[in-house]
Amino acid sequence: MPETPIPTVSSWRARLNLFSARLRSLAPFLAGVLTVLLALWLYNLLLPGPRPLTTQQVNEAIASAMASATPAPSYSSIVYQIIHPSLVLIETERPNNEGGLGSGVVVTAEGDILTSLHVVAGAETITLTFADGTRTEGVVVAEQPENDIAAVRAAQLPEVLVPATLGNPGALRVGDEAFVVGNPFGLYGSMSAGVISGFERSFKPETSERTLEGLIQVDAAINPGNSGGPLLNRYGQVVGIVTGIVNPTEQEVFIGIGFAVPINVAGGAAGLPSY
Repeated sequence: MPETPIPTVSSWRARLNLFSARLRSLAPFLAGVLTVLLALWLYNLLLPGPRPLTTQQVNEAIASAMASATPAPSYSSIVYQIIHPSLVLIETERPNNEGGLGSGVVVTAEGDILTSLHVVAGAETITLTFADGTRTEGVVVAEQPENDIAAVRAAQLPEVLVPATLGNPGALRVGDEAFVVGNPFGLYGSMSAGVISGFERSFKPETSERTLEGLIQVDAAINPGNSGGPLLNRYGQVVGIVTGIVNPTEQEVFIGIGFAVPINVAGGAAGLPSY
C-alpha cells in the first residue's frame, strides 16, 4: 500500500497563507453584513414598531364606529311614508247639522276610496281631503252593510293620485306588527302601532242591528276618527279597514280592543277581486 504523505511545515504554512488570502477577499462582504446588521439594530432602537392593540382599545374602536353609524329607519316610519299619500280625511254633515269625522284610503287608480259605512251613512254632504291638501266633495258609490264598508268617489282627484298597496290578510299571524293610520279626533295623519290580537272576531256596533263577522282584532290604538282608515302590516300594505272598538264603559275611547274588516272582504265594495 502507498504511504500517506506527512504534511511538512512548509505545506502548513502554504495552507495558512491561502486561508488568510480567502479571509482578506471576504473582508469587504463581511464588513457590509455587519454594517447592515448594525443599521437595523440602531433603527429598531430609535424607531420601535407599533405596540399590539389591547382588548380595551379594540372594544373602544368598535363602540366608536357603531356610535357613528346611521341606524336603519324603523318599520313604523317606513310604513307611514308608504301609506301617507293614500290617506283621506272624511268630514260629513247630516240633516241635524251634526258633523262627523272619519278616515279613508285610496285603493284604485280611478280614485275609489274605502271607508266604514257608518262614517258616511246618512250624510248630506261628504268632504274629502287628500294628502296633498286637495279638498273636494265625495259621493258613496257602493255599500256593504253586512261588513260596515262603503266605497266613496271624489268629484275632483288630486294631481298625483297614489293608490295604496293591498296585502293578504291570510298571511297574518297573531303577534304580527299592526299599524293604524287615520284621523282620530280630527288629528290628520296620526299613526298608532301594536300587534294582531286575533282573527274571526264578531262585533256588534251600538248604532247597528247587524253583527259584523270575520274581523281582525288589533291592539293598536283606535279612537273616533280612525274609523274607515287602513290597518297595515309591516310592509305598508293595507290588510284591513278599521271599523270599531270595544269599551265596556260605553265611552268612545280605546282600551286595547279594536277591529278591522279584512281587505279581501272590504275590497269588494270598490270592485276589487276577492283573493
